[in-house]
Amino acid sequence: MADNPWDEKKDEKLSASLDRAKEGNPREWRLIEKLLMGLHAEQRRSRRWGIFFKLLTFIYLFALLGFAFIGRDFSDEVVSHEHTALIEVRGAIADGEEASADVLVGALRDAFKEPKAKAVILRINSPGGSPVQAGYVYDEIKRLRGLHPEKKVYAVITDIGASGAYYIAAAADEIYADKASLVGSIGVTSAGFGFVELMDKVGIERRALTSGEHKAFLDPFSPLKDSEKAFWLSVLDTTHQQFIEQVRNGRGDRLKDDPQLFSGLVWSGEQALELGLVDGLASSSTVARDVVGAEKLTKYGPKPSPLDQLIDRLGVSFAGALATRLGLDSSTPLR
Repeated sequence: MADNPWDEKKDEKLSASLDRAKEGNPREWRLIEKLLMGLHAEQRRSRRWGIFFKLLTFIYLFALLGFAFIGRDFSDEVVSHEHTALIEVRGAIADGEEASADVLVGALRDAFKEPKAKAVILRINSPGGSPVQAGYVYDEIKRLRGLHPEKKVYAVITDIGASGAYYIAAAADEIYADKASLVGSIGVTSAGFGFVELMDKVGIERRALTSGEHKAFLDPFSPLKDSEKAFWLSVLDTTHQQFIEQVRNGRGDRLKDDPQLFSGLVWSGEQALELGLVDGLASSSTVARDVVGAEKLTKYGPKPSPLDQLIDRLGVSFAGALATRLGLDSSTPLR
């Protein structure tokens, strides 16, 4: 395609103007030429530095990916040393959560079938949750202990092991806690609100249509009948008795005869030791070293992929740097 004739004419005019300027005032021309050469050199340097920093960024990201793969701990997949299996029971015990029955049962089965795992420690930091999910885990621990009587299970409560979390702990051979841990809460609760009188004051009419006489008996906008309240309390009491029975089966004669034991109260680790709710005061590393005799702790359970770990690390680092930059870092040292 031919060049645009208008562009050619413009270039010719510009060249002619520059030639006239050079002939008319060579000194000014040299200054202009020097300035243009400097700008051209600066542009080239900027382009080189831009390419350099882009390459540096890519190298940094690829290096992080490499370290994520190379530095990944494969000891949990291919175990060549004797160790104590560690399973975390952390947060609410509920379906879909980190401490769901599916997650914990899978980790327990892996730990029991690993011949290099000398024992299993359940490190518990949970306020409890679903009695169904806790029951699944309790039953599986009992089953696996029956299949592998040589492999002991130890529950170690850190900050809190209450309600459904203690339900799970009761299936272990022994339970340990810190002296300040919160232990117990052997009870069942069901809470809600009633807005009947408020609706009467506001003048709102509740219209609930059901095909069963008691289908909406827990509806907060309808009055709770005495018969329905008694029925629901019987359901809670039945669940409570199931909880008590499993704790008694797990703890046996170690439990003290105290009328408050199954009242739903929670105790410190030191008090729990006196009541027979725990067997000793120790951390998971202490139990692994002094009780099991295999100091090396190896975690069992689902693990994030290297890419997920990298994204998590980058996210935390970026958030921390941003918070510091904005003056939002409110961390205060203990004194």
